Amino acid sequence: MSRDLPPLNALRAFDAVARLGSLSRAADELHVTHGAVSRQLRLLEDQLGVSLLVKDGRGVKLTDAGRRLGEASTDAFERLRRVCGELRQGGGEGPFVLGCPGSLLARWFIPRLDRLNRELPELRLQLSASEGELDPRRGGVGATLLFAEPPWPADMRVFELAVERIGPVLSPRHPRFAELRQAGPATLLDEPLLHTTSRPQAWPQWATTQGLDASKLRLGQGFEHLYYLLEAAVAGLGVAIAPQALVADDLAAGRLAAPWGFVETKARLTLWTPLRQPDPRAAQLADWLRAAFHD
Repeated sequence: MSRDLPPLNALRAFDAVARLGSLSRAADELHVTHGAVSRQLRLLEDQLGVSLLVKDGRGVKLTDAGRRLGEASTDAFERLRRVCGELRQGGGEGPFVLGCPGSLLARWFIPRLDRLNRELPELRLQLSASEGELDPRRGGVGATLLFAEPPWPADMRVFELAVERIGPVLSPRHPRFAELRQAGPATLLDEPLLHTTSRPQAWPQWATTQGLDASKLRLGQGFEHLYYLLEAAVAGLGVAIAPQALVADDLAAGRLAAPWGFVETKARLTLWTPLRQPDPRAAQLADWLRAAFHD
């Protein structure tokens, strides 16, 4: 059987276009011209004798043959990138890169990072924080930690670590702390509530579980990210709502209080890893995280 392959540059150009859906964006990624990418694609199609791409408005889309080749090329180039990265680290197994929301990283992970490094030194954990939409399928990441609701996608292995519980919290520095902590949940209908634009359903979800009319909630100051929301709550600027795991240390230290408790949501804290790139360290990390979240 012939082991001949098309030129590597042609495959690289196609892989970039298949992933990005644009010749211009592929050219930018590869640091070549739009015309150079087009020539490589024509060369690849001539060698294979099939059409891989068709025009779609201002962009392009894959044909059936293109999708087949795209899946194979993405997997192959990702494997090459990973092995090359490991070799650059000295020939051994490279660091395990974990994608994680910045708020979860700052409020839960970093205080426990020293313990994790002591107990799992072979993991060589490297953290990649983000406050935007996390993509568990992006290259260069071994796994992604995030709150999410099932069902889980068929192309990912998802480790369920803990049930998510959310609830209102406020600081002893709040001007009406003593009064509010003695009142029932309905008192929050009269409060301008701190909230985050990244999760607008949190307050209505909590209100519904308390038998309250969510339409009567008064939203006050909003924040783009959960981390800033909780900093505002600690500063006494209002009542916020948050996952219990992210305020556990603040509650233990007395920086925040949760007079109305926490309620379970449909979400779970999960660790996602692509099935096409299995890494046994993902299961090892999942076991450690599950135990740490239930300490």
